[in-house]
Amino acid sequence: MNSLIKEIKDSIGENDDLLFTEQQLKDLSVVLFGLNSLIDLGPTIKQLEQLGQKNYSNKEKQKQISQLGEIKRNAGEITSLLLDGKLMIAPSPNADFVVSVDPVPVKLNRAIDQITNENTMLGPFVSFNEDSLTNIGVMRKHVVSEKIRVKHFLTGTHNKKELSLIYYEGIVEENLLQTVLKDIKRNSINDLHSIQDVTKMLGITPYSIVPRVKTTEMPSEAAQSLLNGKVILFLDGLPFALILPSVFADMFFLESDKNLTYPLMVSLRSLRIAGTLIALIFPGLYVALVAVNPEVLRLELALSIAQSREGVPYPAFIEIIIMLVVLELIMEASVRLPKSIGPTITMVGGIILGQAAVEAQLVSNLLVIVLAATTIANSTVVGVQNLLSIRLLKYIVLIFSSVFGVLGILAGVFFICAYLAGVSSLGVPYLNFKQSKGDGSHG
Repeated sequence: MNSLIKEIKDSIGENDDLLFTEQQLKDLSVVLFGLNSLIDLGPTIKQLEQLGQKNYSNKEKQKQISQLGEIKRNAGEITSLLLDGKLMIAPSPNADFVVSVDPVPVKLNRAIDQITNENTMLGPFVSFNEDSLTNIGVMRKHVVSEKIRVKHFLTGTHNKKELSLIYYEGIVEENLLQTVLKDIKRNSINDLHSIQDVTKMLGITPYSIVPRVKTTEMPSEAAQSLLNGKVILFLDGLPFALILPSVFADMFFLESDKNLTYPLMVSLRSLRIAGTLIALIFPGLYVALVAVNPEVLRLELALSIAQSREGVPYPAFIEIIIMLVVLELIMEASVRLPKSIGPTITMVGGIILGQAAVEAQLVSNLLVIVLAATTIANSTVVGVQNLLSIRLLKYIVLIFSSVFGVLGILAGVFFICAYLAGVSSLGVPYLNFKQSKGDGSHG
């Protein structure tokens, strides 16, 4: 193989989406190479078949090929063009030049819809879809570098699916990469249908309250994760990226926050942290101050709360549990109902149920306010999985506070912190805030 093409291959590295093939265009034999995650090869070849209309001599063949595009001889320049989605044509594997042409590109800017489950104020609206090869192409559009590595694995016995791994060579921590590769190869016979199946393949417990694998629809978030030394998995049929490992900071920090000024970015992230604390503490604080430690309140406030609960037949703990369960049902119904009627029905249902419960003296006015504040605050965290985790963890604080009062809130928060401190994903602690800076280190 000519040193030019070998140098190009060495520069790009071992990537399973690198296309390198000898193609017969009627009577003309050429060598094509490019990234098939960015190039629609079939239509491109049809466009090139005009080359093979007659037998050419070697000199005529090179002349015909050179007329297709720009002649390139520098391996670094050729590599950059490949990563931009260009197709390279060489007269033979031993040629000392290639021609860069514009192929028919894979459509990456959506047949692809806009983001549906995650929202961003200032950032790209393109999202991943169910085709892993398309997702890899989207990632290459966001991170244009010869250091990106792609590995494909065929998994399953009854239902074969392609699992794709992406990482940034030189930044990803080698131990993390080797652990993931070893687990995938060892368990490649497992059928993969869901995120739980992928986590089991990687040896991650599916019984964790907090997500050990971050999921995102946003390519910008996945791209930043690559640059922070994480690895990304795409499974055919799942329209999002699986980012390993997931850490505590993923609950509050978005890459699109950096499109704001620094004070606004810090304020927004602080607001998410405050929202999480409100969602965790407010239900337990209500029970603690109403049922266990009312003496903590000012006398006027305590009397006002007692008056609002006059006639309520249940203890504060039972009262809030009933309303929380009803609220969880409303939130779940909002997900299951059609988008055309879901918001209307859940909003009207919530208002009617809340108003009727207060007028029937089944719950107090204050409880409705607390639950509304909790629900709104709970929605400030980043990611659907993190939102569900906070919805579950608040019950721990609620149970502790119903027994120990205000002290129980502290005990519940301490219990949650202790649990999070013991969580790790692929050897990386969940409460790890360090990020790789491109030197190969990753915390």
